[in-house]
Amino acid sequence: MLQEIAEGIQKGLADKRFDGSLKFDCGADGVIVLADNTATTQDRETDCTIRISRDNLGKLLTGKLNPMTGVMMGKLKISGDMGVAMKLGQLLG
Repeated sequence: MLQEIAEGIQKGLADKRFDGSLKFDCGADGVIVLADNTATTQDRETDCTIRISRDNLGKLLTGKLNPMTGVMMGKLKISGDMGVAMKLGQLLG
């Protein structure tokens, strides 16, 4: 399931540039790592980690979950470089 999401993110990155590295940590469901302008399910160290459920990740990526609202409601937790997390907002927007 996360592989499909990673492939969707990869398509979205085709005409955009993402600097830095970011990990969506979905716990037992696995991870999606954005780094070097690619999206993979291979875990590695990143500048920023967003802890989020697989369900909420889908909502975030489709615009059904606002990132700031998600943080305030505890649906996602950001650790590491907040600047990288902010760039993600521009990428999704």
